[in-house]
Amino acid sequence: MVDLVESFQTAMDSLRANKMRSILTMLGVIIGVAAVIALMSIGKGFSAYVSKEIQSAGTNWIYVTADLDASDGAQTLSEGDIRAISDPSNAPHVTEVTGAVYASRKVVFGKKSRSSTVVGVTPNYFVISNLTSPDYGALFTQSDVDSSQRVVVLGHQVATDLVGTANPVGQTVKIGGMDYKVIAELVEKGGSGDNTPDTMAFMPITTMRSHITSIRTKQGQQAVNFIIAQATSENDLDVAEHEITQTLRKQHQVVYAGQDDFQIISQTQMLSTFSNITGTITLFLGAIAGVSLLVGGIGIMNIMLVSVTERTKEIGLRKAIGAMRRDILIQFMIEALMLSLVGGVIGVALGWGIALVLGPAIKIDAVMDLGIIGLATGFAAAVGLGFGIYPAWRAARLRPIEALRYE
Repeated sequence: MVDLVESFQTAMDSLRANKMRSILTMLGVIIGVAAVIALMSIGKGFSAYVSKEIQSAGTNWIYVTADLDASDGAQTLSEGDIRAISDPSNAPHVTEVTGAVYASRKVVFGKKSRSSTVVGVTPNYFVISNLTSPDYGALFTQSDVDSSQRVVVLGHQVATDLVGTANPVGQTVKIGGMDYKVIAELVEKGGSGDNTPDTMAFMPITTMRSHITSIRTKQGQQAVNFIIAQATSENDLDVAEHEITQTLRKQHQVVYAGQDDFQIISQTQMLSTFSNITGTITLFLGAIAGVSLLVGGIGIMNIMLVSVTERTKEIGLRKAIGAMRRDILIQFMIEALMLSLVGGVIGVALGWGIALVLGPAIKIDAVMDLGIIGLATGFAAAVGLGFGIYPAWRAARLRPIEALRYE
């Protein structure tokens, strides 16, 4: 232990004696660790953001769309399918089910207008999608659907773009050249792109079919663009998905699974898929950043080799007065390890700072955990040891007489 402490003190004295060289040597490790920390923190933050977005779209939901490739581009989901899935004898593990028809239209208020996805739905769509508590007003009811009322519920962004921060309830907007009364504004859900509730306008599905657009299946039935069902619980998602699949196969007279003209995806499947994708991307980015750590390790080895050459006489003198090979080996390995560890600590702080600045700029909260810190600093230490072994071994093998005569 005494020898180890002495070797540590000797190594630190040597690093302090060459401050600028030590700092420049650490620079490669600092940049490498900072890149790993920043990229992996942003990657984890993006993964958490995607998960939050999927979960905010509703709970325990199952999403069904037509397989347009299998149906030659025709819609295959109908009102009859919705009624069949709603039947407890067919799908007892489904609590809510609804269909929707959508189209892209301009929503106009006075001199202002914006393009929006207009969606025709039934009231239980808001239940499945966790949209039951609007910021202003009240959602339309089944009575409004039955009587095809010309009413509309605006997403937060649509309302803000048209009316500003004022309460839009009671105002009249034009969609497709017809007037619609605004009865509610939804709570802001957040997210990006044009397929979030914030950028949509919702109306009764019967009104949508009467005044905006109406689609039919090949058999002439009233079609929907998609169906959303809600399972009784998260644990029942797989069972509910199986029930829906069997019900639709019966409805569509599908004999073999390969003949399905519809596609089903559940919330857990989507979460799993996106988690795998974002996880892979994060690891890939981390691996790319790790290359710079290897470059930093090569820098450590290069400087350590130079240091061995410069300190040949010192090594010879130490050996002449009794230092053993392991003492020289340990001293130079400690020097390499300290260069990588100190560089790693600085790199962690720098990387986290970069993530904190970069995250808000791209609207993502960076996520830092001990796993990321441990991985980056551990890899930095391994790089330091790995690239410091050869210079240390070379120094330890020097013969005292030859070292003392070295010029």
